[in-house]
Amino acid sequence: MGGYRVRWPRRRPAGGTHPTQQGVDVSERVENRSAGQSPGTKAERRLAAQLAAKKAAEARRRRQSILGAAAGVLAVALVIGGIVWKNSGDDDKPASTAASASASAPAAEPTAPAAPQLPADLDPALKTKPAVAAGKGELKKLTVTTLVKGKGAAVKAGQQITTNYVGVFYKDGKEFDASWNSGQPATFPIGVGQVIPGWDQGLVGVPVGSRVQLDIPADLAYGNDAAGGRPAGPLRFVVDVLAAQ
Repeated sequence: MGGYRVRWPRRRPAGGTHPTQQGVDVSERVENRSAGQSPGTKAERRLAAQLAAKKAAEARRRRQSILGAAAGVLAVALVIGGIVWKNSGDDDKPASTAASASASAPAAEPTAPAAPQLPADLDPALKTKPAVAAGKGELKKLTVTTLVKGKGAAVKAGQQITTNYVGVFYKDGKEFDASWNSGQPATFPIGVGQVIPGWDQGLVGVPVGSRVQLDIPADLAYGNDAAGGRPAGPLRFVVDVLAAQ
């Protein structure tokens, strides 16, 4: 051909493969140019747009996947937190209800001790504090004088008796004690050593409802020593036996 060399025009084949030039794939050239060079041909620009869209879609899917996982974890945490809160609230309800009921309930009144069973035919004289005079002479033995005789059963050793009493010094009649002053009768066991011997010996056998006078020598009372504020010497008591049980 006389030295003339034919130059074949470059064109894309009719097949579905990407056109190549000198063994380099167009997509690789596009990716290489994405670092700082713009695609040259129209095909390269179109492919670059497709790759960019693909990468953007993949990025969106990754973000959606991450957000979905985070939302799932948050939802589980909220559910668990709600259950714990509900259970803790339910646990507090009985205590709060009980505390509220306790606060609103009226306070129980103290139970008063049972009143002694007094005889129905109690002598009216036993309803008034007696006047007690001093004794006369030297007191050498226990003396029991009935002032009002009751109609009840005789007191037995070991019973609980209820009494009103006035105590004075035998020699001068000065009062040192009286249940009448407090307005409350005294109840105690008799005949078992819980009171002075003059009471244990002088009141056993006395009918309930009686008023008796006990003249008690010092050795059957508190002795002759006034230590500890106890009444010393011989004593005189006037005792009303109100009940025995």
